[in-house]
Amino acid sequence: MSVLLVITHPEVTVDPDIPVVDWPLHEQGRHRARTFAASDAMADVSQIWTSAERKARETAAILAATRALPVDCDAALGENDRSATGYLPKNKFEAAADAFFAQPDHSFCGWETARDAQARIRGAVSRIVATHDGADLAIVTHGAVGTLLWCALSHRPIDRQFDQPFQGHFWHADLATLRPRTGWRAIG
Repeated sequence: MSVLLVITHPEVTVDPDIPVVDWPLHEQGRHRARTFAASDAMADVSQIWTSAERKARETAAILAATRALPVDCDAALGENDRSATGYLPKNKFEAAADAFFAQPDHSFCGWETARDAQARIRGAVSRIVATHDGADLAIVTHGAVGTLLWCALSHRPIDRQFDQPFQGHFWHADLATLRPRTGWRAIG
């Protein structure tokens, strides 16, 4: 039975002077991605899709290289749009993320709402799965939208309690039903 792997990029190099969507992977993140690429979880993956954000594209490229897999990009797999505020220091970002999940139908300071981000990622994943003709499918995305997708497919309310504990996690679902089989697991 084929699976869908939803994978989040691991650690990034944070630079307040660079737009968040252009942040690269940190060396620790690249190492963790290489470790996961060689894992049993990736053994039957026949295709990888990724968000257009640099950190996700770099993660997908590392995961694909081990097995010479095709990688496709879909901007709709991107993180919730936070461009209205840009970079926020960690403590302010965590408070903003709490508000984002706590009030899914309201925009935090101009951010895309959680409900809208959830609909966007769910639609993108549904389109991708509908065209996939192969074994396991991997989608490289981001923590918040990965959590929102998990909530939707698990028939759970939007709630940050289901969020990954830190960057670089995955969960998998039955590819035919899209029903999640696991919660978040660290990639390495």
